[in-house]
Amino acid sequence: MSPTVAVLATGGTIASTGGAGEATPTEDADALVEAVPELGEVADVESEEVARVPSFELTFETVFDLAERAREVASEVDGVVVTHGTDTMEESAYLLDLVGEYAAPVVFTGAQRAADETGADGPTNLLSAVRAAVHGAFTEGVYVAFNEEIHAARAVTKAHTSKLEAFESPEEGPVATLTRERIRLHREPGSETPTIPVEGISAAVEVVNSGLGVGATPLERALESGADGIVLSATGLGNTTQELGDAITSVVDRGIPVVVASRCHAGTTEGVYATAGGGATLEEHGAILVGDLRPHKARLKLLCALSRADDPEEVRALLEVGR
Repeated sequence: MSPTVAVLATGGTIASTGGAGEATPTEDADALVEAVPELGEVADVESEEVARVPSFELTFETVFDLAERAREVASEVDGVVVTHGTDTMEESAYLLDLVGEYAAPVVFTGAQRAADETGADGPTNLLSAVRAAVHGAFTEGVYVAFNEEIHAARAVTKAHTSKLEAFESPEEGPVATLTRERIRLHREPGSETPTIPVEGISAAVEVVNSGLGVGATPLERALESGADGIVLSATGLGNTTQELGDAITSVVDRGIPVVVASRCHAGTTEGVYATAGGGATLEEHGAILVGDLRPHKARLKLLCALSRADDPEEVRALLEVGR
């Protein structure tokens, strides 16, 4: 008996056709599957459309609908594949990993080139995702399948705007790579993300970017907008300017959580510098350094923590697990 896979389509370039410079989601879920007849050699594939929207226009509501549907169908099939635009794929994959557990692996995929472009990569990526979804080693967790590599949702990032090899997992590398005949594992698959079970986002978080000469104004504007928490996109090991560092200390004193993530492509935050804006000082004053989690994913984790808990210490505990 063949394994079964559910393909949940959200739109994105894997389904795109259009004139020059006008890629738009136009194909439905069934058309995506029918365009890759080789899928039938791997699994019995069912498909449905959850949304038809470019990933850069997705809302939290739609992604939580996707998570709920993935959870439902995962108990009925051997694997779940999500087709998704590449711009925010890593965020949706990480958010699904954050908010729930699934009875089968969930594998995101998409395309860098539209279906009517020469060298379209959507069919190959979809086949890779289905192969991973039914591979015996992938029993749980959320992944991204792209360019014949399988990445864990927590580690993966889109590293190039247009190349076919768009996705990377800095330092860790992919969980597995695919050849024509097999999937080669580089480490044990499985979820790398402690779950924060929420059914939606009820908090507001702003990302404040540090850099040369940055003062307190961006932070003040974030607070004026009603932010319940702040993610500092810090330089290096988790450092910022003196002026911004002083302002962050006062924000923490007011009970507003401040998460410090590095803007660097790879590496971890660490409290080394003890100047006013140094990571050691920020941490001493109550800011939370989140290791190698990049700012855009730290935002999602803080949003989930604030939507789950009101107590500052409980929020901190949720953020510190798995950092």
